[in-house]
Parts: sequence; structure tokens; C-alpha cells
Amino acid sequence: MQAEKEDDDDEGSPEEYVALSDFTGSGSDQLSFSSGDRLLVHTKPSPEWWWAELHEVLGYVPASYLRKDTDEEEEDTSPEDPWQDEEYFGSYGTLRLHLEMLSDKSRTEAYRQVILSNSASLRNKVVMDLGCGTGIISLFCAQLAQPSMVYAVEASSMADYTTQLVKQNGCEEKVTVLQARAEEVELPEQVDILVSEWMGNCLLFEFMVESVLMTRDRWLREGGVMWPSSAALTIVPCQAHSYYQEKMAFWEQVYGLDFTPLQPLAQQEFFTKPKFSHVIDPADCLATSCDVICLDMYTLQVQDLEEMQGLFQFCVEKPGVFHGFTAWFTVHFESLETGSPTVELNTGPHSEPTHWKQTLFMLDKPIDVYEGDSISGSITLSRNPVWRRHMTVTLHWNINNSNHSSTEETHNSKVGTKSFPMWR
Repeated sequence: MQAEKEDDDDEGSPEEYVALSDFTGSGSDQLSFSSGDRLLVHTKPSPEWWWAELHEVLGYVPASYLRKDTDEEEEDTSPEDPWQDEEYFGSYGTLRLHLEMLSDKSRTEAYRQVILSNSASLRNKVVMDLGCGTGIISLFCAQLAQPSMVYAVEASSMADYTTQLVKQNGCEEKVTVLQARAEEVELPEQVDILVSEWMGNCLLFEFMVESVLMTRDRWLREGGVMWPSSAALTIVPCQAHSYYQEKMAFWEQVYGLDFTPLQPLAQQEFFTKPKFSHVIDPADCLATSCDVICLDMYTLQVQDLEEMQGLFQFCVEKPGVFHGFTAWFTVHFESLETGSPTVELNTGPHSEPTHWKQTLFMLDKPIDVYEGDSISGSITLSRNPVWRRHMTVTLHWNINNSNHSSTEETHNSKVGTKSFPMWR
């Protein structure tokens, strides 16, 4: 419950912050506020959620929606770098992420297979490899097909090394490396194929997809090809016994002592944000997974990214404990040649593992479910109005117990809503 302000002051003085945009809290421990509201921040228990006060009511608020207040009435409250480009491109200027991506055989081989199976159709075509990194996709194009030119576009400092790699592999006549942001790149011609590996956690996270769409509208010729051509976000209700035990049940008995008063703090610290790099055992899926958001890369518009919503309806296939939802994505690459199969890259638990793995969204409390129960609801991906690479995932769910009888109500709610901020 949101706590009414107490008379005795907290240790230290609260800091005043200004809300940069509206926020609607989900759950009784989150504050709702409007753009321009002045909130007093008492504590900052995590980088994502702060404990704040508005109109003498206390609750958690998302830190990224607030800006430190000043005495300047005409202050420009827009962030200096809403895209966090220095940090974002800086991370791609080192080898750590490139090692992770190149070591992902499922990811890298999918792009290689797309080019190999469409090599005849790529002959004499102009290709753009957007966000090329080390240039692996561009090099595949040059070596496996006969394009007239591949423009390898990379905004980070890795572009200098990519140029060296192109020369080292004898592809300098076919591959031109351009160090530029997608929105600022200049080409001498339109392209026939726009290929990019833009996907993030929960498909959209970090929103490189916006750069892809802007590049499509500017540089892809009419009738040109997008790879990937389509994408889908998939979720499933799941069990997560080991993670729940590790982060929550642990506090029930610590070296023979009762540490349960720490469980509310553990819930706020570990379960209010998604768990990236989760690996779900297929046996922990409580139902058949469902595609909730589908993207057509030819028709998707930048403004569509601000909020995307999908509905789900699951039938529980076995009794278990409903701990939360697990999400992953799939992308498809259309074939340009008759008889060639459509290439799929699936990051789900029934496919070869990828560096994305899956993303876990934990409920506040586990709920027992039974075979035949239905779990219905919606998922909303809301782009952060201030920090453009961030988003919030909101899940609404309703559980209907249809095939079993219960003489007493459980203490867990059958209807729930929870929001999860996702940011770098």
C-alpha cells in the first residue's frame, strides 16, 4: 500500500525532482504523477526505482522519468542525449559485444544462410549492411554472392577496424565502409537490399529498429528487400522455481534465522525489473507459447514504436506454479529465389541457444494453476518518452479456474497488472 507520510523525518533531506512526463503506477506501491509535478525523493534503493513523495503520499517511481529540480524557471528539462549515443556506440567500439555476437552461431549462421541461399538474386545488387559492426554480414555478401556494392555502415569506432578487415579479406572492391549514424549517412545511390541485425531483448529494446526504418524510407529503392522481413515477440506463462528460490525463498531461513522481513525489499530489488539472459527449460512452460506482437518491416512506421500492444489467451496444460512470463522473439528473412526456404532465427527455448537467450518477467507472488485454467490478458510495450532507447513492459493478466473446485479463496489475486522498466 502507498504509505501516508509519517511525522518523523527520514534521515537526510529529501531531494526535489521534476517529472518529465506522465506516469501511471501499477500496483499499490507505485506513485502516479503528471508531467511537471514536483516529487520529493527520499531514498534511491535501486538505479531504476526511487522511493518518493507526492501530495504527502509515498511510493516507488521510475527514476528515468525524473529530473533534478533547479531554481531556474525557464530551465530546459530535455535530456542532453536522449539516445545515450556516447554510451551506446561506445559499447560497440570495444570487442566484448562483438565477441558475444560473433560467437552466437545461431545468429551469425542465420545471416550467412540468407545470403548463401539468395546468392543468385544478390548478383549485381546494391546492399546496405546497417550497423555492420565488424562487417561479418558485408563480408558474407562479398564472398558468397556477386553484389555490385555493399555499403557497410557503422557509427562506432569499430568502423576503423572493419575497414581493415575488409581489406584483409580481399573485399575492398565490393565493400565500402562508412562511419556514420544511420540518420546522417550519405550514399551515392539507392540500395536494393537493406540488411541489419537490429533486434534487442524483447525484440525492441534499445530501438535500433528506428534507425532501420528511417534508413528504409530514405535509401531503400521502391520494391527493395528488407532482411529481416518480419519479426514476432512471443511470450509464455512459466515456472521459475530456481530463480524464485534464489532471490525470494532464500530469506525464509538464513543460517537458521528468520530473514523474512527482507522479502519485500528483495521483491522490489529483484522482481520489479525483467531478468535478461534468462534460459527457460521447456518443461517450465505452463502452456503453448503465443505471438503477441508481429512486425512487418515493410509497413512498420517509426510512430508505431511509441506503444505496441498485444493480447494473449493461454490454456494451462499441466498443474504448476505460475511465477511469471518469459519472452523471446523470432525473425524471418523472405526468400528471393523460387524454391529457397524462408530463413528463420528463433531465440526461444525450443531452438538452439542465442546470446539474447530469453527475458523473464516475475510476478510479485507465485500463483498455483491447474490443467485447464486459462490465463488471458495483454502486454504493452511503451517507449520511454524521455530516454529513447528505454521502454516499459506492462502485463495485465486474468486467471480463470475452470476445471477444479476450491472451497476457499487463495490469498493470491487472480487478476494482476505489473509494469517493468527496461533500460541500459
